[in-house]
Amino acid sequence: MSDTVTCAAMRVVLADPPAYTPPYDRCLAASLARAGADVELVTSRFRFGEVVAARGYSAREWFYPLSSRMGSSRVRLAVKALEHPFGMARLAALRPDVLHMQWLVPEADRWLLHSRAPMVFTAHDIVPRRTASRTGLWKRLFARFDGVVVHSERGREALVAFGVPAERLRVIPHPVFRAEIPRRDDGRTVLALGLIRPYKGTEDAVEAVLRVDDARLLVAGDPRVPLDGLRHRAGDRAEWRLGYLPQADLERALSEATVGVFPYRAEIDISGALLQTLGAGVPAVVYDIGGLGELVGRFAAGAVVRPGDVAGLADALHLLLTDEDALADARRGAEAARDALTWDASAAAHLELYREVT
Repeated sequence: MSDTVTCAAMRVVLADPPAYTPPYDRCLAASLARAGADVELVTSRFRFGEVVAARGYSAREWFYPLSSRMGSSRVRLAVKALEHPFGMARLAALRPDVLHMQWLVPEADRWLLHSRAPMVFTAHDIVPRRTASRTGLWKRLFARFDGVVVHSERGREALVAFGVPAERLRVIPHPVFRAEIPRRDDGRTVLALGLIRPYKGTEDAVEAVLRVDDARLLVAGDPRVPLDGLRHRAGDRAEWRLGYLPQADLERALSEATVGVFPYRAEIDISGALLQTLGAGVPAVVYDIGGLGELVGRFAAGAVVRPGDVAGLADALHLLLTDEDALADARRGAEAARDALTWDASAAAHLELYREVT
């Protein structure tokens, strides 16, 4: 790209074909636009609720016009597979200065991803769980990109070990989703927030809360696993608000939370639900996997526990729920994270990377 092209004139296309992370996509697009970039978000219709309207950037739902309006079924997946090449063809026809892919459909995109512009990829999950065993596929995909963003130092180390050249990697911390929410917690509520999947360790959250006298668990999210056994085990010590939460219900859950709990297994790098929790000023107890422990430990915004250590998880929750000074310190850590991990800082780091690859 010509040296005369400035950040203010830089044309950036952000692409999230499956609309996996609409809040992240739209916050990043808006912050890049505030920094002066000409930003276009190319994605698909989010199937589970409303999204924030585009402000300062354009958003085009080019992918999956039919399947994104269908219910969950094998037919929907078949239609989606047929639609994907058409969306990728439209994406390839764009002429940005930088194409920044947020998510890939790896089996298809090894053939379908094309751009005359430099390309950047954000490895939100490092190597996604479903295709993690296909190392050759992912090595070929990573080699297509001029820059790869990760959200933690641990994520960077994992991709270096995977074979991605260190000079292509850039650590850009995931910003918090800051929200000014009144605190209405009762001093004993532990919040497990977000999609309920096998790797989320909801069973460890239940067991840990049951070991802490007078603690209650609030589970708020859309279940993707059977919960009957866990609900029976938790009994009246847990409340279950299941389904995709509208913004008002999300804010209500955060306002009632004393502390968040994230006993995740080692399958992701960072958690959007954790960033929502800290963004509301709520401290968190996390297993030390991916970038979760790195984030909470950096800001002393709660407690970091060895993965799989339910007793340690219970001890950390007990401390924060019974020691006012410890809880106050952790809340100050959450506030420090809110102040440091801003979307404007993320935009500046992304624009620096874009300049380097163009």
